[in-house]
Amino acid sequence: MLRPLSLTSRLIVFFTVAAALVVAGLAAWVMMATERHFIELDRVSLQDKQRLISDILADAESAEEGRRRLHEALSHHHGLFTAISDADGAVFFQSPGFRPPHQASTLLSAFLDTDPARSLRHWRDGEQSFRGLGFQATPAFDAASRLDVLIAMDIVHHTQFMRDLGRSLLRYAATAIALCGLLSWLAAHRALAPLRTMRSRAAIVTSQQLDERMPVASVPAEMAALAMALNGMLDRLQDAFTRLSEFSSDLAHELRTPLSNLMMQTQVALSARRGADDYRDILASNAEELQRLARMVSDMLFLAKTERALDLPHRERFSAAAEVRALIEFYEVLADEKHIALKPIGEGEIFGDRLMFRRAVSNLLTNALEHTGEHGEITIAIERSAQTTRVVVENTGENIDPHILPRLFDRFYRADPSRAHPGSDGAGLGLGLAIARAIVQAHGGTIEAESGGGRTRFGLSFPAVPQIPPGERQPARP
Repeated sequence: MLRPLSLTSRLIVFFTVAAALVVAGLAAWVMMATERHFIELDRVSLQDKQRLISDILADAESAEEGRRRLHEALSHHHGLFTAISDADGAVFFQSPGFRPPHQASTLLSAFLDTDPARSLRHWRDGEQSFRGLGFQATPAFDAASRLDVLIAMDIVHHTQFMRDLGRSLLRYAATAIALCGLLSWLAAHRALAPLRTMRSRAAIVTSQQLDERMPVASVPAEMAALAMALNGMLDRLQDAFTRLSEFSSDLAHELRTPLSNLMMQTQVALSARRGADDYRDILASNAEELQRLARMVSDMLFLAKTERALDLPHRERFSAAAEVRALIEFYEVLADEKHIALKPIGEGEIFGDRLMFRRAVSNLLTNALEHTGEHGEITIAIERSAQTTRVVVENTGENIDPHILPRLFDRFYRADPSRAHPGSDGAGLGLGLAIARAIVQAHGGTIEAESGGGRTRFGLSFPAVPQIPPGERQPARP
């Protein structure tokens, strides 16, 4: 299979063909214009001789006088030939060395065409070329008869000039086309130089060097958009690679602690003979660490599914306020231990997966309980509008640095890395907020965080509940 031509080759072919067409058209126009000019000059000269011959014949009192005067008037004109015959074909006058064509009668009848633009005819006689004009004249010495007159010019010098002009134009066209091909190569090579620069810079990009960017200011406007698009792609790749590297490091760190605990406890148990109660305690501790690992793996699998467009298996219309109240009852004991007040506010409905919604709000509540001090307050407000149903979890406590807020939903990210809460069922593992964001995005909503004035707010915005078509059964409310 033939490889397609490169962009440089295509531009060279295009410009060379275009130049060839332009030069060839110009050469053809010059040839035709020159040929028309010569024809017009010959026409004027022959018509002038036509008037001269007509005047001589109209004034001649005898045939001899007519021949004499014609010889005197036409003999000194180089390259001009005349043949005059009567109606019977007898030669009345003929220039020396001139041989009229064999089809003289037919040719003469064609000469008598009424269209002046077609009154000239061209023929060849060996190496000679002629352009002639035919007409009929009435002599004064025999007014009852008409003479057929054929005037011809030897145009060999015209033909030779046109031949030389054609060769010159051909050489010029070949030189011009070759020059245009060379110039088109130079222009294409120079015009595509930014692409080669971009290619060389792209070749430098590796997993260890992702900060290379395409030049935008130094490239033509037509390539600036491409350069900006490539820079945007490299920015996204660098950001994704950075996050992936941090995620791998954080995941290894999170897995190392429970695995180290398991290995240490197992080695301690094997170091000496112990009683059944000791082994039972060690196994119970190992079970807790294994449960922690299982929760982490489960959360990671859930987040991996969200990257491939998480599907909501059970969509239904449910009351967000009822689900929030159920969660408050579950977390009320933990909140009472820290003397934290839990307050639900507002009403609203959501169309989605009930269990996933509960998990997202549960992760936010867990995060709020971890970062709310003694005698603090947590408010879960439900705000309803025509476009969205918004659930806002707000807690009192220290403000979060504005530079940290955009990264709170990254996996394993903690504003304070030293604060870890293994018993928080996923939220303390650095995955809780990431899971909450994945759930909201799966519902077509958004999540945002803000902090200030001693309060931190996490808002979940869900699309408005769609209208139930007439006749369709509405899911039962809890």
